[in-house]
Order: sequence, then structure tokens, then C-alpha cells
Amino acid sequence: MPMNSNTSIRIFAVEDDPVYTRFLKYVLELNPEYEVHTFENGKSCINQLHENPDVITLDYTLPDLSGEEVLSSIKASNPDCHVIVISGQEDISTAVDLLKIGAYDYITKDDETKNRLITSIGNAIKNITLIKELEQLKREISTKYDFSSSILGSSQAIKKVFRLLEKATSTNITVSISGETGTGKELAAKAIHYNSARANSRFVAVNIAAIPKDLLESELFGHEKGSFTGAMTRRIGRFEEADGGTLFLDEIGEMDINLQAKLLRTLQEKEISRIGSNEVIRIDPRIITATHKDLSEEVNKGNFREDLYYRLLGLPIILPPLRDRENDIILIASSILTDFCKENHLDPMSISADAKEKLLAYSYPGNVRELKSIIELAAVMATGDQQITADHLTFRIIKQDNSISMEELTMKEYEHKIIRMFMDKYDNNVLKVARVLDIGKSTIYRQLKEMSYE
Repeated sequence: MPMNSNTSIRIFAVEDDPVYTRFLKYVLELNPEYEVHTFENGKSCINQLHENPDVITLDYTLPDLSGEEVLSSIKASNPDCHVIVISGQEDISTAVDLLKIGAYDYITKDDETKNRLITSIGNAIKNITLIKELEQLKREISTKYDFSSSILGSSQAIKKVFRLLEKATSTNITVSISGETGTGKELAAKAIHYNSARANSRFVAVNIAAIPKDLLESELFGHEKGSFTGAMTRRIGRFEEADGGTLFLDEIGEMDINLQAKLLRTLQEKEISRIGSNEVIRIDPRIITATHKDLSEEVNKGNFREDLYYRLLGLPIILPPLRDRENDIILIASSILTDFCKENHLDPMSISADAKEKLLAYSYPGNVRELKSIIELAAVMATGDQQITADHLTFRIIKQDNSISMEELTMKEYEHKIIRMFMDKYDNNVLKVARVLDIGKSTIYRQLKEMSYE
């Protein structure tokens, strides 16, 4: 049985013949999961519809109401209820009419009634189970991608993003999401899709940077069998897959400029042709793009078409780096820790005060993705303890070439340059710079005073 073994199936059997009523009750109660209630006329059944039966077997000929009247009342009150009509006569036109107004099945009373009834109810319950699973999935998706639960934070920077996400869900405007690697661009795109009018249609994601340049056109637009070497079958492209839903083009700045012209035409005309075909296919996907690059700069460099840039710009949403999100860092870290402990059957842990201070002082070049890695490793190192402490936290800093190291300066000049660089990075927040550089605030003030006299 597809439903949970703890869940009974409520069945109403409407039949005016006492003998046949006993037959139905006997047949149905062979399955211990069926909770069977019998009714001798249509009105008595209708009066109990508030009990929300899953399935109703309905005698077509009743003493008080016709089968059509009872069926219409049931569907008006309980549209999801599956009604199986049982009739003493095999009348095709009547069966068709009943199916048109909502009957799930039509069965005639004969020697095969028992088997047909068991099969029909079994199929109805499978259908009911599928409907309930889909409804549950929709609820889970809606909860998962609710802005406030999927994108954690209460900082001013993230609240601004929330306001823009809300605007994006109310229309089909193209959305361009930008931000550093690891800031959650795909998560934001999914939040827009699953909170929009297109939520019941597909969300299709394509990472432009992950697909070889010579295969990207086929990936996006599809191809016909034999259209090129290796095209063994027809392939439906991502634009067709996303028709009626959302197409998320991640790392759009990596697209080859020669393919950008075809993408522009597709967006303008809302139609495609598969490679190797002249057939024009109308499409209607909502487009969301993301990039960690500055596309306007790429336009100036000649790497990105200006007309495509303006076509894709739509509603721009800039995701802030984690270092600019104040105490969101601790909120996100705690959520990651809770989820990791649950998934790995570990005792609940907390984050100590010294660990929080260390987390707040770090700059997170990898953003949320890096924070997740840091917290999960710390949880493993702290297994058996109740808290993650500062000693459990490991920051893997990737060394990068910086122009500061290429200059020939005095030590004092290097100190001044470092202070100025970090003051710019953290919006002149002396306390934060002091934490990051592990120096006193007085040292920073002294350096700033010296620079003012230079």
C-alpha cells in the first residue's frame, strides 16, 4: 500500500440494497486499512461529506436522488474525492456523462464486480497518494525557498536584497544577480522562481562556465539526430525544458561572444530552432542570470555584447559578500552547525563566545560556501564536546599575488598601505580592522594620524 501504514483510507459505500451493501462492506474490509461507512441513500451520504472521505462507491440508482445529483453534490463539496459509480446496467453514454462531471470510474454489477472494484479503489488510492505527495512537496518547496528561511539574515544589506526579491516575484521581469562566488546566487534565483506564479513549472539551471564552448549551443537550444558528429538522438535544449518555468543562466559572463548573438535573438523573438532543424519552436521561459563578473566592464573590454547586456539587465540584484553582513555570520554559522549535527546524528552543539569573535573577524573570500566548510570541519573536530571553540576553527587562506608586494616601499610605508587598504575594505570600521589585523585600536589611530601628515 503506497500510503503510510498508520493512515486509514476512509471509504463511503452508498447502496440502497441491503444485500449488496453487505457484499460491498465485506469486499472492502478485506483490506484492514480501509475504514468503511455505508449509506442507504444519497442524502445521508451528502450530510456526512464533512468527514472528508477519500473514496465513495456510489450506486447509480437510489431511492431519493439520481446518481448525477449525488455525484454533483459530492464534487461540489469535496472536489478531490474519488467517486466510483456502480450500476446495474451497462450504459456507455451514461458512463461517459458521469465521467465528464467528475466520476473516477464506472463499474457494472456482474460477476467481475469484486475484482474490478478492488482494482479501481487501489488505483484511486495511488492517485490520491500522488496528489498528497505533490501537495506536500509544494509546501516543502514553498517553505524551503521562503526568503526569510532560505536566505538567512537580518542585516541591512540582506534586507535590501529581500525587498528586491519580493519585487522580482510579482512580475516576469528578467533578473540579473551579481555577487562574489559563494554568496548564494542560485539560491536567490530559486527563491524568486518558487515564490512566483511559475512555481509549479520547472526551474532549469545551466552553468555556462561548466559546459565546453562547442557544446553549449546544443545544451541551450537542442539538436536533431544526425545534425553533427555524435548526435545519435534528438536532444531537447534547456530553453524548451524551461518553457513556462524559469531558466537560470549561471556565469553568463563566460558565454562565448559568437553565441551571444543567438541568445539575444532568442530572448527578443521568444523562439528557437534546434541545431539541424528549420522548425521554429515558441518558448516562454522566465530568464534569470548570474555572474561574479562586472558585465559592464566586460562590455567595455569587448567580451560581452552591449545589446545583450541591456536585454539581460532587467532587475539587478547585488548579493552582498558575507563580510559586509554584520552578525548574519553568526546566524548562518549556527544554522549550518544545527543542520550538520542533525544530518550526521551528532549531539547538538553551540558556538562559544571566543569562536564567534574569531568568526566575525575573518573576511570570508569564499563567502557562505567557505563558512559552511569552516563550520562543518569545526563540528567534526569538536565531536564529543558541546561547543565549537576558537581552537576548532581553521581558516584556509589562499595566497594571492597583490600589487602591494611588488612595490619597493619602506616598512612604515607598507604599514600605512595595509592600514589604508583594510580601512577601505571595512568602511573605516576601526574595531573590525583591529580584529582582522590583530592589533590595538590605538595603533590604527596612530597610523592614520601619521598618514594625515604625509
